Amino acid sequence: MSFLSAERTVAITAVLQASKVCQKVFQKLVAVEAYTKSDKSPVTVADFSSQAIISTFLQKNFPNDPIVGEEDSDALRGESGKELRDKVLSLTNSVLDETLDEQKLFEALDRGSYTGGAKGRMWTIDPVDGTKGFLRGGQYAVCLGLIIDGHVQLGVTGCPNLPVDFKEPEGEKGCLFVAVRGKGASQVNFSSLVEKQISLTEVSSVSDASFCESVEAAHSSHGEAVQIASLLGITKPSIRMDSQCKYCAISRGDTDILLRLPVLSDYEEKIWDHASGSLLIHEAGGMISDINGNPLDFSLGRTLKNNKGVVVAHPNIHSQVIKAVQQVLFSK
Repeated sequence: MSFLSAERTVAITAVLQASKVCQKVFQKLVAVEAYTKSDKSPVTVADFSSQAIISTFLQKNFPNDPIVGEEDSDALRGESGKELRDKVLSLTNSVLDETLDEQKLFEALDRGSYTGGAKGRMWTIDPVDGTKGFLRGGQYAVCLGLIIDGHVQLGVTGCPNLPVDFKEPEGEKGCLFVAVRGKGASQVNFSSLVEKQISLTEVSSVSDASFCESVEAAHSSHGEAVQIASLLGITKPSIRMDSQCKYCAISRGDTDILLRLPVLSDYEEKIWDHASGSLLIHEAGGMISDINGNPLDFSLGRTLKNNKGVVVAHPNIHSQVIKAVQQVLFSK
């Protein structure tokens, strides 16, 4: 049996089922109602259903593995959480062989409270990455990563609304992106489950590249990105999309450079926002680092506390991009 083959199979199944539930939520519920977190970022019933589904698959197959998840059960408890809780239970149980009751639902969500660290195995889940994209009908992702001794070894990213072919934006949508360390990267369409190997576009001149950046200016400084593009001689318009779908788009050659530039000096990136995507980039032949050129460090808990920002590019041009980033950011 090849490295992490059982984990890979379970991860693909779990992310696919969670992604299909997210599609169902968008079609039936999200247009009329959404739960709002205390930080005012919208999150729907899809978040809770997705994490509960993935957590349940992991618990059944790898019961000793801890989980670092984004959500917990607090908003679903008590009388105030009943309406949301009932919707989550219904959706979650629609794809599980063994149905959950309320208590098992709470346990599935709260299983994601692990603090992380440098030793042993742990899974990290972002049940709906890009909630604003989800609500506007744009891009969002269901992300699952397996970290062993502080290094991401397996990543599966579901992109329910991403076109199967970038050149056909109105064509078939829904694809998974899979990476195992040392085994390359692949795309799997929801409809066929046939795997296709993918890789970054080999860019010989940085001026021929294009940027991929967040839709939300609160996530990355758009103004500084414009300055960096000017320094690099890049004239192509940026592609903007939410979530770890950006990693997926770059990994299959749709676009070339990802900049996530720090907006707040004290912000720490969450590991679930980058685990699966970072390995995908690496296995597709790309380079990923923070703005100082340092590798992302997943061994320090639930955040990338030693890193600032994220820069992704082909190895041919990565150092040039880093130089331009530092010139703009550190010249203030």
